Amino acid sequence: MEQRSFRLREIPSEERPRERMQQFGAEALSHAELLAILLRTGTSNESAIHLAQRILNECGGLRKLAETKWDELTQIHGIGPAKALQLQASLEFGRRVARSRLPETVKITCPQDAADLLMEELRHHKEEHFVCLFLNTKNQVIGRQTLSIGSLNASIVHPREVFKAAIRRSSASILCAHNHPSGDPTPSAEDLQLTKRLGEAGQLMGIELLDHLVIGDNRFISLKEMGCL
Repeated sequence: MEQRSFRLREIPSEERPRERMQQFGAEALSHAELLAILLRTGTSNESAIHLAQRILNECGGLRKLAETKWDELTQIHGIGPAKALQLQASLEFGRRVARSRLPETVKITCPQDAADLLMEELRHHKEEHFVCLFLNTKNQVIGRQTLSIGSLNASIVHPREVFKAAIRRSSASILCAHNHPSGDPTPSAEDLQLTKRLGEAGQLMGIELLDHLVIGDNRFISLKEMGCL
């Protein structure tokens, strides 16, 4: 009789690691279940979960598995060269995440800080992009989002969309910016009108609009400094 490997889909759905991870999150899974998701398939006579548990047992636990070399992994029944590489790549990725440091939080203290953050992102676009920076009570950037991409000379955004995004991030304040594809940051009448509407909406919502920048080619204009806020 032809042998075949057991696959995770042959396990009852309520016991499958992938379904359990989707329902309860990765933190609810055991080491063996997480390893089984990486392995995908088992051997001719055991499921991926059983193979994963056996690997952990033979290696002496998760920490010892992380220290096991590629050629040693391939000596374990059920792990070929491809699975061994897969496991090693996953383990190395985990080590790099553990060694990585969060980038320093950007703090906005003046319009130039925001321009430095957004200039290279916006100055080369051929269409208007309307971007919002979301800040906490210390004026630190906690998120950013492109809320609109317009035509060559118009970016359409509604205050409702801006403050819906701000509320979702529990923002204390926001700073908006958009580019002029022409390279000239001189604000249009529509820019001035939008800034006024955003400022008024921010007052009602209790989320201050710190500024609205118009970004050109290595130049920008702060509508707050122009007295529009």
